[in-house]
Amino acid sequence: MAGKAKGRKPKAEAGKTAAVSESRPESAAAGSLATIYVMGQAYKVPKDLTIMKAMEYAGYQFIRGCGCRGGFCGACGTVYRTKDSYKLKVGLACQTVIEDGMYLAQIPFYPGNKAVYELNKLAADTQVLVKHYPEVMRCIACNSCTKICPQDIDVMGYINMAIRGDIDRVADMSFDCIMCGLCATRCPAEIVHYNVALLARRLYGAKRAARAQHVQERVKEIAAGRFEPGLDKLCRMDEKELAQMYYDPKVRDVEP
Repeated sequence: MAGKAKGRKPKAEAGKTAAVSESRPESAAAGSLATIYVMGQAYKVPKDLTIMKAMEYAGYQFIRGCGCRGGFCGACGTVYRTKDSYKLKVGLACQTVIEDGMYLAQIPFYPGNKAVYELNKLAADTQVLVKHYPEVMRCIACNSCTKICPQDIDVMGYINMAIRGDIDRVADMSFDCIMCGLCATRCPAEIVHYNVALLARRLYGAKRAARAQHVQERVKEIAAGRFEPGLDKLCRMDEKELAQMYYDPKVRDVEP
């Protein structure tokens, strides 16, 4: 969710967003500008910007709907339509480059159903996903969720696995999910796919995945005090010694 930055005219009233018809066209050549529409208001912005940077160029300040800016957090899910096209498209504002005539609307948060549970008390059986998210049984296999996913995940596929109770497959198929919520916005069955997948991944990690033997061995070594002498020596060092250890490649183990 973006609001106009302070100092730009006209001023926005409390809780509202002010708009201007043009955005600093003097700072870019006329041929390199594109027109975008943010909440119905037209702005001229440089063509090579992402949606997020274009909105900031136009004077909007992101308060919600902005996180990592690297395509990982899923906070900047955006719905858009291009000129003379009926089709709604989606993308991450921090990754999608603008097009001329693009009409934009952000979905920084989706009020989806999220089950409350204590993970350590759950059994990783075939019924646990359906028990906490019974709406998965309403899936009509329309595939709208898969088509809208900006990560190209087979969302409908892992929902089918959830119906079957295959926790491992759900966890694996949804591994790249960034929790943007765009799948839930298009689902006619009102399934909140990303929360179903989140429960599956939590169950898999806590109760299904094989435990790494080397991690268990290291935990035992820590408990036995193997590393205490080294930590004590480190704590007694002054700033100069610490700096030398940090910067000197002969002292510090540095990956090539």
